[in-house]
Amino acid sequence: MIRLESIGKQNGKQIVFIEASAALQKGEKVGLVGPNGAGKTTLFRMITGEEAPDEGQVSVDRGVTIGYFSQDVGEMAGRSVVAEVMDGAGPVSELMREMAELEAAMGDPDRADEMDEIINRYGEVQGRFEELDGYSLDGRAREVLDGLGFSQTTMDGDVGALSGGWKMRVALARILLMRPDVLLLDEPSNHLDLESLIWLEAFLKNYSGALLMTSHDREFMNRIINKIIEIDAGTLTSYTGDYEFYQQQRAIADKNQQAQFERQQAMLAKELDFIARFKARASHAAQVQSRVKKLDKIDRVEPPKRRQVVEFEFRAPPRSGEDVVVMKNVHKSYGERTIYQGLDFQVRRRERWCIMGINGAGKSTLLKLVAGESKPDDGSVARGPSVKMGYFAQHAMDVLDGDRTVFEQLQDSFPQAGQAPLRALAGCFGFSGDEIEKKCRVLSGGEKARLVMAIMLFDPPNFLVLDEPTNHLDIATKEMLISALSQYEGTMLFVSHDRHFLAALSNRVLELTPQGVHAYGGGYTEYVQSTGQEAPGLRS
Repeated sequence: MIRLESIGKQNGKQIVFIEASAALQKGEKVGLVGPNGAGKTTLFRMITGEEAPDEGQVSVDRGVTIGYFSQDVGEMAGRSVVAEVMDGAGPVSELMREMAELEAAMGDPDRADEMDEIINRYGEVQGRFEELDGYSLDGRAREVLDGLGFSQTTMDGDVGALSGGWKMRVALARILLMRPDVLLLDEPSNHLDLESLIWLEAFLKNYSGALLMTSHDREFMNRIINKIIEIDAGTLTSYTGDYEFYQQQRAIADKNQQAQFERQQAMLAKELDFIARFKARASHAAQVQSRVKKLDKIDRVEPPKRRQVVEFEFRAPPRSGEDVVVMKNVHKSYGERTIYQGLDFQVRRRERWCIMGINGAGKSTLLKLVAGESKPDDGSVARGPSVKMGYFAQHAMDVLDGDRTVFEQLQDSFPQAGQAPLRALAGCFGFSGDEIEKKCRVLSGGEKARLVMAIMLFDPPNFLVLDEPTNHLDIATKEMLISALSQYEGTMLFVSHDRHFLAALSNRVLELTPQGVHAYGGGYTEYVQSTGQEAPGLRS
């Protein structure tokens, strides 16, 4: 369906692709992987025709429709959410628009002399609209929006009143409703809660078209894709299988390549040693020349490309008392909406609670109450006297000074620390080379989140309260964070939609449901086993 043939691409001084080739076949579900800045978005834009390769060609079979979801959703305002979604449904939405214009024309007395022509055209358009199942469009749009977490009230509300994250969901719904032959999805799992993520996973698994997507959610990708295309140093390499299989195959390939490289280096050293020892002897001139020519013809084996994986190690946090947080008879409402009514909850030292609940159940509210960002209407929230808390939420990025660079912000936070440990800290969280000289004001949302997380963890608190800490983190940074937090000796209370993060780090689950609050003694894996569901209200 789509072929990339020996493509070359350069952005400024950066070479993105060199003679890179790959193909997307009918029905394939492909994960596109590679480090940040490798060229994943550039590849999407070349497939859609927004950019052209400098060399080679990108070919799309005739008649193939492509739907592209990117993080740049553009302006949305002036109509309802459901109308915005239906407007993206391709030919059906165009036919719907023409039918509305023709209906208006039929009621216009000034166009009476055109009536036969208008009625005939209306019949043609209506017939095509019925062929494409247009009359079910509203229902299908609402079904997709419901899956992505929208209430019926929100669906009929003004799309312009939504936050950026919810507008992302609207843009994604537009593409899904379109049902093109090929879906190009650039980080579709960002901004989704766990329930919406699981719904999207089922939708994409059952999708009959081809799929090419990027995602920082390893579990999400594993369950959907059957092929990986890796971008690495300008080349494209395909692997059949899911992300786990790709990792295994990549490790085997790297090991084999390293062994080949070492064998060849040993052989070259031996040959060069012979040439160096006998090049001055006339009796060995023929042999020396023969070996020089032989070396000139050898195809050199390159060592495997090293992925920069920086590990972060916590300094030991100060020990807290056994009672970290005690909530007694907590009541909390927003207007007429009651969130908590008589909530009792206790967090003890070394416990790692993940908070589960459907949209609006009060997950972030609970974290805010614990962190002191919000006060209960009644009841009490008390933290132990020796508790040193670190609270991460999306608004935490507001503490960054836009005029300071990444490195200056770290120095401001830790004036006693030396340059080397701060540079190492920056590298752990994805700021390497010149990136530490970026001004905070130009950082993306994900980069700001990483910087705030780095500042919070360098001088570790003994109680971490984390609201969606993995949003915008790439897989490598997420793995680093999970590895570091698994060694962390403090207490944790967190909300996350990343199932790998949940399973790796939780040892307690608090489930918020309309029927009440339920605590589970094991972690997320035990929760799934005991409830038969991956999220509240969703059956496996």
